[in-house]
Amino acid sequence: MIFCVEDDRGIRDLMLYTLNAAGFEAKGFGDSSSFFEALKTETPQLVMLDIMLPGEDGISILKRLRSSAVTADVPIIMATAKGTEYDKVIGLDLGADDYLAKPFGMMEMVSRVKAVLRRTEPKNTAKVLQVGDLTLNTGEHTVSVRGARVQLTLKEYELLKKFMENLGRVFSREQLLQSIWGTDYIGETRTVDVHIGTLRTKLGDCGDYIATVRGVGYRMEAWV
Repeated sequence: MIFCVEDDRGIRDLMLYTLNAAGFEAKGFGDSSSFFEALKTETPQLVMLDIMLPGEDGISILKRLRSSAVTADVPIIMATAKGTEYDKVIGLDLGADDYLAKPFGMMEMVSRVKAVLRRTEPKNTAKVLQVGDLTLNTGEHTVSVRGARVQLTLKEYELLKKFMENLGRVFSREQLLQSIWGTDYIGETRTVDVHIGTLRTKLGDCGDYIATVRGVGYRMEAWV
């Protein structure tokens, strides 16, 4: 989940739309009060934080986030319309992970978000995902069906990992295309269908775990 703290509703809505289209989940907040209220029930994966906000500004919010044990390590990207270097230096010195100067492009924003998440991801993140007879080991980068190794291409592996980490969530073809192939990839959504087809074939009976949601896209259900 990505939290976007931006007082301009038009910009905030565009940021949320773009992030969702890129395969992320995102929530928007117009001020510090609603933002900190949401933090009481959920810790985001990353925070997009505007410096110029009504009431408490972004620098003050940044200080509070970095002083809290709960949010001290949450990646933060600062954004501001100011053209001076001062805000950038202050923000980075106080612990911001990156900086975007307004006006910024939405694709640039997504690229920065992905880069920061990659850079701040804990090194020891290896885990084993299990769905029915299907097993994916992120540390070994392997996939097996009932203990038998299955050879997948990189994109097939990334698609499967995406589904297994988000059981029950429906992904549109556009979301999968942008998330797996990248925002700069120029292609058609048919590319996703072809890769899903070959992935299902390689997984055998477990290929049925990936369901087609007519008119929307694909999802993986939890099988017992």
